[in-house]
Amino acid sequence: MNAGERQIPLAAGDSFAFGAGQVLPASCDLAIIGGGIIGVATAYFLARRGMRVVLCEKGRIAGEQSGRNWGWVRQQGRDLRELPLMIRSMGLWRGLSAELGEDIGFTQGGCLYLAENETELSYYENWLRGARSQPLDSRMLSTAELSQALCSPLPRWIGALYTASDGRAEPSRAAPALARGAQRAGAQIYTACAVRGLDIAAGRVRAVVTEHGSIATDTVLCAAGAWTSLFCGSLGIDVPQLRARGTVARTAPAQKILNGAAYCSSVAIRRRADEGYTVAHGSRFDHSLAPASFRYALKFWPALKQEQGAIRLCAGWDFFTALAQPRRWDLASPSPFERERVLDPAPDEGTLAEMRTALTAAFPQLAAAPFVESWGGTIESSPDVLPILSAVDALPGFHVATGFSGHGFGIGPAAGELCADLLTGQAPADSLQHFRLARFFDGTPIRPGPTI
Repeated sequence: MNAGERQIPLAAGDSFAFGAGQVLPASCDLAIIGGGIIGVATAYFLARRGMRVVLCEKGRIAGEQSGRNWGWVRQQGRDLRELPLMIRSMGLWRGLSAELGEDIGFTQGGCLYLAENETELSYYENWLRGARSQPLDSRMLSTAELSQALCSPLPRWIGALYTASDGRAEPSRAAPALARGAQRAGAQIYTACAVRGLDIAAGRVRAVVTEHGSIATDTVLCAAGAWTSLFCGSLGIDVPQLRARGTVARTAPAQKILNGAAYCSSVAIRRRADEGYTVAHGSRFDHSLAPASFRYALKFWPALKQEQGAIRLCAGWDFFTALAQPRRWDLASPSPFERERVLDPAPDEGTLAEMRTALTAAFPQLAAAPFVESWGGTIESSPDVLPILSAVDALPGFHVATGFSGHGFGIGPAAGELCADLLTGQAPADSLQHFRLARFFDGTPIRPGPTI
């Protein structure tokens, strides 16, 4: 299939790729592990502050979920605990194209959550009541108002939650543009450069150990996405995290029925810069059972119970593959991060068929628009579906940014800015209260937020 806007170039065409004859810097002020949108945004804000920052990515920039997500930049429907951070992120998104000198496809075209019944309508109304203390333009639409906002027949929707200021951007453009911006500001970025582990002395971080050598530093951020739990586990640090597969497709250019995004339980769409649509199932993610599924079952039970119809549990060889995965390894030898550079799961054919049927039923004008590409993405989630942005008390100098639960693209710029504050000791304590790693171990009740 034609990769179009979705795929990020492989290492052969990657200007950040570590090549023959290159030498890593001997030291840096801060090191970042992972080249997704959180990692590159953090590098961007640190470099603009004059910090000597090095980012190492085992594969390519945005090669995993940061380049495979829906492309939504939304405030609407967010957990109220992360809503202020997302509102800040929206402000950053508005200025990014001008700051970076690149078109990242950002447009504020609005976001619709379509209600098919009174239960869904009530849920959206309740969220809106809780969000009214924030500076948002979210509002409920009647059927008549919805018919004006969505140029499509309204076969079953009785209303909608709508935020006109919500936006969209192109995942294939945004993180690479931030990486180039960070590089211009002085950050050193290396892809095809896996971090195998840390050199620790006297209970503190002393260096990152990569496949190409070590870099001395006393401050490290692990923003390794779905790999974070494995990396941290090799250090004896427990980060509860599970993976799920999402299936996504894009259509050929098609009739414009909206300029932003729309969601209902059976299908989710957003307008693309190429005049097609990115399409996903509204409530279907696949979780392949693994040893971690049982290790973290109690912590994830509230979220699984809340979204029991959205998570499909699958049993297969993935369990045995994960079981055979080493928990520790020799830093002088290749690590698991070099054996699998990029997570590239196949899309689920059954889910694609359901998406096709739902798209035709919900938006008849798009019935003839073919899926020209489909792909899978690995979403990593925390037990309460909120990010983990935290120092690790057990290892001074080490920090974690993970658990974005499929919501990281939109919140990425502000999360990167907050991580930069965290790493430099400038983050107000109350800004991190809901995102600390210790909440999963200190008796704090686990209250899962929305999965979508």
